[in-house]
Amino acid sequence: MMRKQKFKLAVKQALEDTAARHGIVFLELAVMPDHVHSVVDCPPTMSQSKALNLLKGASAHYLFQHFPKLRLRYPRRHFWSPGKAGRTVGDVDKETAIDYVRRQAQQTSLLDFSK
Repeated sequence: MMRKQKFKLAVKQALEDTAARHGIVFLELAVMPDHVHSVVDCPPTMSQSKALNLLKGASAHYLFQHFPKLRLRYPRRHFWSPGKAGRTVGDVDKETAIDYVRRQAQQTSLLDFSK
């Protein structure tokens, strides 16, 4: 889905708009062909699970509004897979996590949305 530049940019915009509304700050964001890597700073009152749910739900809503034909490809309106992987940056420093996201984008030769 996100192999085309217009969709990568739309996903980036949707995620950044959602994050801004909820006080989430992207420190690094890389949109891959079928998933997203990011390092975020969440408000202290927000759980990691809540942040992921907000980002996935609101960005999917945004994409379905801006690209109505996506409903043909995703008739149940489930743009993102039900699974998610998230972890806190506790066992590595923030710079190491940011570098990891940057390297993932570079290794797949995709556009990197660094901050």
